[in-house]
Amino acid sequence: MEFTVERINSVVLVVIKGDRLDANNSNIFKRAMEPVLAGSAQAVIDLGAVRFMDSSGLGALLSCLRRMNAAGGALRLAALQRPVRAVMEMVRMHRVFDIYDTRDAALSDAEKAGAA
Repeated sequence: MEFTVERINSVVLVVIKGDRLDANNSNIFKRAMEPVLAGSAQAVIDLGAVRFMDSSGLGALLSCLRRMNAAGGALRLAALQRPVRAVMEMVRMHRVFDIYDTRDAALSDAEKAGAA
């Protein structure tokens, strides 16, 4: 599971490079995200490259969301491709996550929240 991490002001941006977030790599992703999210109040995960996500991938994202919420922070998802968005809507996760059409929109909102 490849991803990049960048800190932009008070926001940590994670850009997933692989096209799948599923049972084969979700545990690796979840473990790798623990230190990335530690101490961050605002995070954005860019899923633009992800074309397929199963329930394990959803579980990994939920784990990240719970970690951020428990620390008083917020997690935003950005740039979901149509099949990934369809999965999120099918299981009603679009009501749980803050989802943005673009990375820039998610970053802008996160920066505003971080400055407040």
